[in-house]
Amino acid sequence: MSEPKLTALPQADSTNLYCKAHLSGMGHFDAVWTTCQTAGRGRRGHVWQNAPGEALYYTILFKEPLADPACLSLASGLAAARALEECFGVECALKWPNDLLLGGKKAVGILCEGFGGAFVSGIGVNLSQTAEFFAAAGLPHGVSVAGHLGHSLPPDAPRRLAESLSRHFIQDADLKAFYREGFGPLRADYLPRCVNLGRQVWFEGGEGVAETVDEQGRLVVAAEGGLRHVLSGEVSVKGIYGRV
Repeated sequence: MSEPKLTALPQADSTNLYCKAHLSGMGHFDAVWTTCQTAGRGRRGHVWQNAPGEALYYTILFKEPLADPACLSLASGLAAARALEECFGVECALKWPNDLLLGGKKAVGILCEGFGGAFVSGIGVNLSQTAEFFAAAGLPHGVSVAGHLGHSLPPDAPRRLAESLSRHFIQDADLKAFYREGFGPLRADYLPRCVNLGRQVWFEGGEGVAETVDEQGRLVVAAEGGLRHVLSGEVSVKGIYGRV
């Protein structure tokens, strides 16, 4: 088996779409990255605002079976949190199921998709955008790593972060266990980082207080009528992204 490749692209419509278009020529754990993505997407069709040269757009391909593909966004959140801490010394909170926060604002979005028997995890990281960028884009709850730190990042920051992401996805022991067993091996590290827990949350079909994330990666909510196990969908959190 050949070593996984990490490829830098001058630009892409979407790094996820690039992997889909080049699926036959790519291998397990191959990844691509760029700093200019012209047609990025978030979950549920949301648009990811392009910031040429100021963000990292990264996608890694999984061509071998995953025990629980539905939890890939949770695993990807942990990989991204570890890479950001390694590269920049920042500690991100995880907003179940697919965002990373710095200072309560969104710094990272994740979109996982399946096609052709394979899966991809697309990770968009705000690196250098200013507060003015987010205000002009109508994203008052967005933040960049540089904005959070209060100083600029080195020119090689996107490359370093892409390399760190691939290294964590490929080498971390608990992520290797996740691919074989599902979310359980990641749970101990995920729970302390999860900003949803202990807060009032709103989900499709109800609301309540988020109590934990279970072994299957479901958000467990104490709602009227008993516990609800939320597997996917939009979840709003009191005090996060303007929900009060």
